[in-house]
Amino acid sequence: MVIAVVVIALVFDYTNGFHDAANAIATSVSTRALTPRIALAMAAILNFVGALLGVGVAQTIQGIIRIEEVSSSAVELDRIHALTIVLAALVGAITWNLITWYFGIPSSSSHALIGGIVGAGVASATTVEWDTLVDKVAIPMVASPLIGFLGAFLFMTAIMWAFRKANPHRINRGFRYAQTVSAAGMSLGHGLQDAQKTMGVIVLALVAGGYSDGDDVPLWVIVAAALAIAAGTYSGGWRIMRTLGRKIIDLDPPRGFAAEGVAATVLYVMAMGLHAPVSTTHTITSAIMGSGATKRFSAVRWGVARGIVVAWVLTIPAAALVAIATYFGLAAVIPGN
Repeated sequence: MVIAVVVIALVFDYTNGFHDAANAIATSVSTRALTPRIALAMAAILNFVGALLGVGVAQTIQGIIRIEEVSSSAVELDRIHALTIVLAALVGAITWNLITWYFGIPSSSSHALIGGIVGAGVASATTVEWDTLVDKVAIPMVASPLIGFLGAFLFMTAIMWAFRKANPHRINRGFRYAQTVSAAGMSLGHGLQDAQKTMGVIVLALVAGGYSDGDDVPLWVIVAAALAIAAGTYSGGWRIMRTLGRKIIDLDPPRGFAAEGVAATVLYVMAMGLHAPVSTTHTITSAIMGSGATKRFSAVRWGVARGIVVAWVLTIPAAALVAIATYFGLAAVIPGN
């Protein structure tokens, strides 16, 4: 059963890739700085590289619920029960990912996974580390989009002032080149953040199955998660790309650069400095709104933005409810639950 849960975790990682591919490249594609296929290839490669740069976020994910190490001498039913908890969490996250992908809603794969973990923990009466959830998840979850919005607004304002006398055509052309760098930075940050979340879940499964003490992340787990998210990213994410690239606001290259640059910075600080599993979706979407608002606030299509915010609010409880239902469904048919 451990192998099955690990495979399902990698399936989640793959859905994370195609669900969140738009995070890194939508603005660059919409401003024609990059063609879609080139952008996806670049994002996939840098997702892979980013996934190899750390495990701090993975360790935070492991710490949300307390699944005790199951010794190799434990009865099989104990291992099955522990693995059922991890499986229910993954089903909750994958289900919400597929629903929001189908409707083109840029919700957070990260918070779908966190909601799934919490739901499965509550349903199984497993200890949920609420302090970790608040300090490492809830506070950064709220802070990162606010920082993204304000940071992009201020950065774009500075760009407008610095280039206020320059030729607009030359400015747009220059920032299209610059967007190649900022999109690469977003792709690296996406891999750094999101692949680690799958690594954390796989380690939980290994602990539940008696194959790990949870103290470190094996190299094969890191590489497998990196490959899965890279493959998912390359497979696309066109529905959500349209929402981020066009429906919120029609971006120009300077605003696209400002949004990507600020969002990437937030991702790096949260992952490397705070080990906080923040949402790439929340961060880049807020940054797009912030940079777009420098035209005028009415230029942002706030009706679309409102729908996105509603999805953000619903993600954790919705994924948790699916995980709860999944746990009780599995408990009814799998021995040991």
